[in-house]
Amino acid sequence: MNESAPMKILNIIAFIIMVALAFACDSNRLYEQNVDFTNETWHKDSVLQFDVEIVDSTAVYNVYINNRISGQYKYSNMFFFITTNLPYNNTLRDTLECILAEPNGKWLGKGFGNIWSNKIPYRKNIKFPYSGKYTFYLEQAMRDNELKHVASAGIRIERAK
Repeated sequence: MNESAPMKILNIIAFIIMVALAFACDSNRLYEQNVDFTNETWHKDSVLQFDVEIVDSTAVYNVYINNRISGQYKYSNMFFFITTNLPYNNTLRDTLECILAEPNGKWLGKGFGNIWSNKIPYRKNIKFPYSGKYTFYLEQAMRDNELKHVASAGIRIERAK
């Protein structure tokens, strides 16, 4: 059955409003990029690189690690190595554990179908010490050479509220 012309117009208007609201709600985002993995497999040697230009070193930021897993992921957590190259040749290296499921096995984060998305706090309310280019390297730090059922991973930086 075909939709009537007025109903099509209403659906288009509703879609445009939803998209506009989604972008308006994300006005604090400075940077966000995610990398999709082929066959939902993150190889141990696959190091993700994110180059971020920080202009305002007086602003306060939150840094998050993003990840998306499928419901077949076999662990309740994930470990990451995060290396940050700051301007003027300074380097920081951290290990971060992300809890992805409750003890009873219920997945945390936002689910859609069989995919679960998480935005994990890495650094909250920080100031970057310099203006300039920051390079973040993200590695999976699990014991599996091929970490299965990981759809994507990435980084998000936003202005703190």
